[in-house]
Amino acid sequence: MTARATGAAPLRLVLASNNARKLAEMRALLDGLALELVPQGELGIPEADEPHGTFVENALAKARAAARASGGAALADDSGLVVPALGGEPGVVSAEYAGPVPAAGVPDREARRRQQDEANNALLLQRLHGVPDRRAAFVCTLVAVRHAGDPLPLVATARWEGVVLEAARGSGGFGYDPLLWIPALGASVAELDPARKNRHSHRAQAAAQMRELLRVQWDL
Repeated sequence: MTARATGAAPLRLVLASNNARKLAEMRALLDGLALELVPQGELGIPEADEPHGTFVENALAKARAAARASGGAALADDSGLVVPALGGEPGVVSAEYAGPVPAAGVPDREARRRQQDEANNALLLQRLHGVPDRRAAFVCTLVAVRHAGDPLPLVATARWEGVVLEAARGSGGFGYDPLLWIPALGASVAELDPARKNRHSHRAQAAAQMRELLRVQWDL
């Protein structure tokens, strides 16, 4: 391991995502490290395929794709909701559980994402109708690579346990946040303010692990 020189420029770390809210969360969670987190969209890098059946394989594939396209270090997140009563669904297809929302007529990325979230949530509630076991967990896996062929990627993973509500509560967050009730906090994820969410979430837990890995292994 080579120590970074004192006063060295921050490491540019490409985030393999075009989700503006995820970028904001990750910047807050990794604040204080000697790095500059840049979304891949700013570099014209398209989103990579996610063909695998596990979060860690998809995160690694996305990190390597972003590193290959940017010629440098990259960080990828693969996360989703896992519901044991549904055999682990939505799982790795959480982002498009209901099938992709057509882009035609909705040119704005964030507007399409909101429509996708609504469709995913509606399908989840439909499939859990009448199911007594509504336990669920948000899962987050983060993978960082120095370059596309990095043989020793950094990997962090975490779970945030909760229960799927019968109707949405709260207006914050994104994705399944309005549907996951966190008993320990007495609120849905969408009812938490960003600071509180960033102290408890699956992404916060995984980011805390990743912060330590980046600090120790990459001298950040």
